[in-house]
Amino acid sequence: MNIRVTGSRSWSPASLVRGPWIWGFAAAALVWLVILAISGQGGGQTVSLALSLAPYLVIVGLGQMLVISAGPGNIDVSVGSVISLAGFVSVAAASATGSAAVGILAGIGVGVLVAAVSAVAILGLSVPPIIATLAAGLIASSITLSMANGFTAVPDPGLRSALNLRPAGVPLLALAIAVLTVLVVVLLRRTVYGRSLIAVGQSRRAAERAGIPVARIIGTTYLLSGALAGLTGALLAAYIAPSADLGTRYLLDSVAVVVIGGTLISGGRAVPVGVWGAALFFILLDGLVNLVGWSTAAQNLLKGGLVLFVLFLAGGGDRAGGMASLFRRRSRTATATTTTTTTGDDTDG
Repeated sequence: MNIRVTGSRSWSPASLVRGPWIWGFAAAALVWLVILAISGQGGGQTVSLALSLAPYLVIVGLGQMLVISAGPGNIDVSVGSVISLAGFVSVAAASATGSAAVGILAGIGVGVLVAAVSAVAILGLSVPPIIATLAAGLIASSITLSMANGFTAVPDPGLRSALNLRPAGVPLLALAIAVLTVLVVVLLRRTVYGRSLIAVGQSRRAAERAGIPVARIIGTTYLLSGALAGLTGALLAAYIAPSADLGTRYLLDSVAVVVIGGTLISGGRAVPVGVWGAALFFILLDGLVNLVGWSTAAQNLLKGGLVLFVLFLAGGGDRAGGMASLFRRRSRTATATTTTTTTGDDTDG
């Protein structure tokens, strides 16, 4: 069974300029120029620092993007708590076994377990996703606070060194996460899961009528988000240090980079490359507001305002407005149908 997703766009060179992902990179370039004008320091150093920090936001952002693409109401607000808990578990596991790989796998496992709690609540108990993931996040936060009390393990020095490698001036982690981004693009474009996810996001009812296992797709999506949040926590704890508030900022930021990156907040279109552009924009924006002396509260206010502005201006990437787009999709008689050929998708690079 193949899935046909309507509303797809054929590729052309001009689409590279019109693509919704381009605006995040354009905004990042603008902020970079402002930083250069204010600080007068070398631009290469600023870009290298941004590429060192952006991958962590990209990883968790890709998971959040998959969840949001599943349709209206889907969001994972547990990612911040998962990152913090996974950081502690990963460092503890690596310290106990002497293996950084075991520590990373332990962090991913924690993310999957927390996401499984959310998935059971959403699919089995019909709890709204925001409530289910909030509850799962609170459980994770409680465990994190218990672990933080008297925690003495230290991050694996080998993993920390690897995360600081910069071959030819480009952080090794940035290259690795660029490869991961390509894999996510392939997952969305070339696999039954990816095409099914986009179809579910466009119209859950039509996807069900087409025979798509909607519950399985949504459950898998939350598990992937949890795994990526756990991976973020494992790597971030090795790069910095585990702490109870390690993932606090990543909840707002993970949603913001998805929206600003061009993914529809109403679901049905995912833009993995856009997450990169928006992440670089946010990292550089943090540098700019720190440079001019803004407080953390002012930074969060600015980020929240940007998200609301994007939603108001473009409806999460749709110029006609996200709500209008949602109503149009509901009025379609068949957004996702079974067919003998695959005609395309609404996934942008």
